[in-house]
Amino acid sequence: MANSFINASLPDTSDRMLFAVPKKGRLYDQCLGLLSSIGIEFNRKPRHDIALVTNMPIALVFLPAADIATYVAKGNIDIGITGLDIIRESQTENDVAELMRLGFGKCKLQVQAPLSHQGVVSAEDLVGKRIVTSFINLTKQRFAQLEGVSDPEKIRTQVRFVSGSVEAACGLGLADGIVDLVESGDTMRAAGLHAIDTILDTESVLITNQNPRFPKLAAIIQKRVEGILTARQYVLCQYNIDRKSLEMACRIAPGRQAPTVTSLEQDGWVAVSVMVEKKLVGDKMDALSDIGATDILVLNITNARA
Repeated sequence: MANSFINASLPDTSDRMLFAVPKKGRLYDQCLGLLSSIGIEFNRKPRHDIALVTNMPIALVFLPAADIATYVAKGNIDIGITGLDIIRESQTENDVAELMRLGFGKCKLQVQAPLSHQGVVSAEDLVGKRIVTSFINLTKQRFAQLEGVSDPEKIRTQVRFVSGSVEAACGLGLADGIVDLVESGDTMRAAGLHAIDTILDTESVLITNQNPRFPKLAAIIQKRVEGILTARQYVLCQYNIDRKSLEMACRIAPGRQAPTVTSLEQDGWVAVSVMVEKKLVGDKMDALSDIGATDILVLNITNARA
């Protein structure tokens, strides 16, 4: 079953874990960067959607992001990266296991309305009106909540599917509001729209099916990705300090588990290495300096393991 959708003329993948990644779109480049960071080596031929990994028993399958959750849920694909919005829209959240959220591809699925419609300030103001979206299920579910209806198929709001250029629908007179993914909001503002409701905060997610064929290999991939995400979040801070001030320094920068402390040749002094969140490192360096730490260095981490 796992390889049933793969054309017989393509490479044999029966003994390989199938790993799906978006073939294009907003997640593609970041997924390729992640694959490189976790040591997955492959050569993708032009116009080929399957690439055999040369250093692991894995076959990469490049699919539309909108299809990945469904393929994983049905067992055609072992593991994959897609958006949380795709999982919810395809209604596969009960059929896939979410291994981890990846921290990239973050955006919001929002209800947007024309700025010129001054009476429309919340999603409730669009109940019973025309909505255009490529997220039919999530949109119907949201308006069912607003209408107090248990069955999303019985809402009064008219929800129509459009696959692209959703933001143009209101300007063309096709809709009173839209539901679409918003990252910076520039496209929506250019179309004269503004957000009146957020349905979902989404980001890229690593998923597997409920009965993976290669659980050990999937666990290795998960552990490698965790290491890369940790490395992106933390730096290594090193400094020297009088042992009398060590306890205070450890309260300032306790690290993920605990600092590494090494005695120095200078009597009563120690060297400390500790992981610090990147977003906090400036404040931590200032605080350590204030209590007498010297030779404070910050080093990037390229990879890590818990």
